[in-house]
Amino acid sequence: MANFSDNTVFWSSFFAWLIAQVLKGLLAICTHKRLDFRRFVGAGGMPSSHSAFVSALATGVGLTDGWASTTFALSVVFSLIVMYDAAGVRLAASKQAATLNKMVTELFDEREFHHERLKEFIGHTPVEVIVGALLGILTGWWLVGVK
Repeated sequence: MANFSDNTVFWSSFFAWLIAQVLKGLLAICTHKRLDFRRFVGAGGMPSSHSAFVSALATGVGLTDGWASTTFALSVVFSLIVMYDAAGVRLAASKQAATLNKMVTELFDEREFHHERLKEFIGHTPVEVIVGALLGILTGWWLVGVK
């Protein structure tokens, strides 16, 4: 009887996500010359950890269940939806948040106005999604494909 802890498809997805989050934090340190812990755990930025997670999942399912299996097809469709959302809907929400934050700052610069800044790092550019997907495919192939 197999244990969940032996599920290499899950663990490949988890490690793809973890690697993407660590890379995100390290890239933020290199770019901004300071430690920002939010970049290690937050959404948005290079590479997309969501894309890494779901593409590792799809790769692992393909390697385990077969490239013609229904579960592989389902995981690919799920992955494409997640990646489209990351680069489409969530990127648009990021841009809107940045615009609204700028408008509030300019409008109420000299007046007292208490507001919570909107999160601007929630979406991804297409390049961030592609790099995350490639990271996930490589991680899935490495952890599930090696037997």
